[in-house]
Amino acid sequence: MNIRKKVPMRKCVATGEMRPKKELVRIVRSKEGEVTIDLTGKKSGRGAYLSKDKEAIQLAKKRNILSKQLETSVDDAIYDELNELIEKENGQS
Repeated sequence: MNIRKKVPMRKCVATGEMRPKKELVRIVRSKEGEVTIDLTGKKSGRGAYLSKDKEAIQLAKKRNILSKQLETSVDDAIYDELNELIEKENGQS
């Protein structure tokens, strides 16, 4: 009697792909309007999921997707931080 645990799926705002939540990174806007990267996936606020992929991050930056999804301006430092995060993860794998 094998019971499979349901894998939570989320949609990448840049590529439109449905992926397991663990393969995505969440960017969240707090009530104060501060935009941060949520590595836990549990911070309160409006969130948007982005694939852990350089192309997805570049696409989101080029088309201003995160600003539209989070309904606020997103600083370039967030995109730089996302790129660093992906480089660290790829270096460890």
